[in-house]
Amino acid sequence: MKDLIEIRWHGRGGQGAKTASLLLADAAFNTGKYIQGFPEYGPERMGAPITAYNRIGNNPITVHSNIYEPDFVVVVDDTLLESVDVTAGLKEDGALVINTTKDNDYLLSKLKGYKGGVYKIDARRISEEALGRYFPNTPMLAAIVKVSEIMTDEDFLNDMIGSFKHKFAKKPEVIEGNMKALEMALKQVEKVQ
Repeated sequence: MKDLIEIRWHGRGGQGAKTASLLLADAAFNTGKYIQGFPEYGPERMGAPITAYNRIGNNPITVHSNIYEPDFVVVVDDTLLESVDVTAGLKEDGALVINTTKDNDYLLSKLKGYKGGVYKIDARRISEEALGRYFPNTPMLAAIVKVSEIMTDEDFLNDMIGSFKHKFAKKPEVIEGNMKALEMALKQVEKVQ
């Protein structure tokens, strides 16, 4: 891993992008990294576009601003490709991870000629199969860990079981489904370019 990795998340209110960015920060912290995880809000309502950020590094992080030139971008809702420039500032040696079932030609046509890595995953199918409902943040969290290589799959899964036991202490029945969603997503990220 580079000394500092910056990630920008694009989603809609209620899809869990903020929660996923905070879970990623916690998992990275628990593997000995320095971290930041924070959202940026516009109109705070369900369905409105939101942005969240992560900084993960091997050294203390002294920058405290939004991220304008991310190494990675996560798009939790592919409808945002129509209205948000998700590639703005994205480094060419980085990558974009998109929750979508759209074909590769469509995706590439929406990315303004971005030449870096592009990955996709069907987070809807994974979450509905593993959880019985549409919660895209859990598969997207695993997808960005896989693509960015911030930590090993094993370290990630070991940390997440502990996080889920704490987060879902009053709903332990959802832990198994969330873990299944993570495991499926780690295996199903598909490279587009």
